[in-house]
Amino acid sequence: MDSSPSPPQYVPETRVYSYSNRNLSNEHADIDEKKPAVVEQSEVSVGEVDIVQPKGWFSDFVDGFRLANTDDGTPEHGLKRKLKSRHIQMIAIGGAIGTGVWVGSGQSLATGGAASVLINYILVGTMVFFTVYNLGELCVAFPTRGGYITHATRFIDDSWGFALSWNYVMGPIASIPLELTTSTMVMRYWTDLNAGIWVTIFIFFLISANTFGVRLYGELEYFLSTIKIAAMFGFIILGIIINCGGVPTDHRGYIGTHLFRENAFRNGFKGFCSVFTTAAFSFSGTEYVGVAAAETDNPAKAFPKAVRQTFFRIAIFYIFSLLIVGLLVSGADPRLTSYSGVDASPFVLAIKDANIKALPSILNAVILISVISSANATLYAGSRAIHSLGCNGFAPKCFGWVDRSGRPIIALLILFFFMPLAYLVETGKSTTVFNWLLSISSLGTLFTWGSINLAYIRYRSAMKHQQRSVKQIGFRSPFGIYAAWYAFGFICLVLVAEFYVSVSPISGKSSANSFFMNYLSAIIILVFFVVHKLIYRTPIITSSSMDIETDLACVVPSEKDQEKLETTGFGSLQNAIKKMLFFLKTYFP
Repeated sequence: MDSSPSPPQYVPETRVYSYSNRNLSNEHADIDEKKPAVVEQSEVSVGEVDIVQPKGWFSDFVDGFRLANTDDGTPEHGLKRKLKSRHIQMIAIGGAIGTGVWVGSGQSLATGGAASVLINYILVGTMVFFTVYNLGELCVAFPTRGGYITHATRFIDDSWGFALSWNYVMGPIASIPLELTTSTMVMRYWTDLNAGIWVTIFIFFLISANTFGVRLYGELEYFLSTIKIAAMFGFIILGIIINCGGVPTDHRGYIGTHLFRENAFRNGFKGFCSVFTTAAFSFSGTEYVGVAAAETDNPAKAFPKAVRQTFFRIAIFYIFSLLIVGLLVSGADPRLTSYSGVDASPFVLAIKDANIKALPSILNAVILISVISSANATLYAGSRAIHSLGCNGFAPKCFGWVDRSGRPIIALLILFFFMPLAYLVETGKSTTVFNWLLSISSLGTLFTWGSINLAYIRYRSAMKHQQRSVKQIGFRSPFGIYAAWYAFGFICLVLVAEFYVSVSPISGKSSANSFFMNYLSAIIILVFFVVHKLIYRTPIITSSSMDIETDLACVVPSEKDQEKLETTGFGSLQNAIKKMLFFLKTYFP
């Protein structure tokens, strides 16, 4: 007789609801409806006056921290749907512009060369493009708490969901203090004030931004993303002017493709592979929009708009901007490796070489905004991941507690508790500590992307096996299951390339220290998966047994907006032509 303990099973909510492409249906229209205040009735004698003192904003704010009843069977599990379509779009766009592209691209340029950077970012960009489309369909079909983490649990395996969840949670615990440390490095551009002071200020800012609810987070990200987008467009235009010799203070005149061709490829195939992995990490954060599914006012309206902008995000913010950088900064420039932090940013170096005063300081401010925005987004996504752990039975139930304002209060407190690790910057040994902390989850983004595509493949397979039409979904990826297989296979290649670089680094000196620092997270997530599988003996989820009914958000039959788009495969030439025409009409109206 099997004596293995019973696993903490993920129990899906029991409602199946639907919404139109414009508004939620009446069945579920009261999700965010404000309930009237309950006034206690008291007996008042004849001739007496009962005076009821109205509550002020402070009392309402304090009352908002009381625990809410989350046993209501809704997929958001206590979270509030307060993010609008414009918030989701800006979160999606802003997630693509972080320190990875501003600063991390310099290391890629030095190790692989300008051509390697351009080729790798195009290849990885196509993978991310398909992944985001698949994520969009999953979030519209199943807008539940935890987003893609819950999707992995339901559509792949309980044990894999457990391993992926805990690996994903380890990332914010390490990366938020690291982002705070990076912000102190940015501040040194202007002042030598003690770094601990800036850490305290930024911690207070992040706590405040996430204490006042998800709506403030959405507005803050909207504002910060607007600044980052404007700065990126400004740099691209300025870079073209510099390259054409249009800056009077730049005595180099017309530059053209001279610097690009001079060091197009560096360090051979190893250099190419190293950029291959760095490019993948630079795109991290694009999946954060998937965590917001349970807090979005109308997922069927918000997510398609955000997803369709992915093409422009990748083309403009990565491909085109890095092409400009490769034309202006040589991969052989010693400053890319001898400098550290913001000083090694190729964007800053490009402006400095043109002898443009004041602009490097302005760009430094934009990089500071990107760092704080990245920390804020990581805090949001990490808290929702911890919340899903408690809801899915992978952690103590208190992890899933939500207050009346829709904040996952325990999850936020856990991340707040680890934020003071940023004070390690005062010890002078913070780099070593954070490198090892990040090694625990350094490949987490790749595993997350792989899980999104695999969950999409499994979900589409179950829909076909159970004879359910994808036409009932409010948004469908026009690329279908073939693109998901391409993205999943591409991610596997990136993991192989990372293993190759870890075993045989560019320096030529292989060591156990460098291997585990680069590949430790892969070992940890596999150990989590195997141990959970052996202890709880979780069953294999087949296409016939997969639950695709609960939490499924079906499009209202009367809505015919998207029926014109066939997305069930490339069965005929006519279908393929229709899809291509729809794609061109969408992006080039």
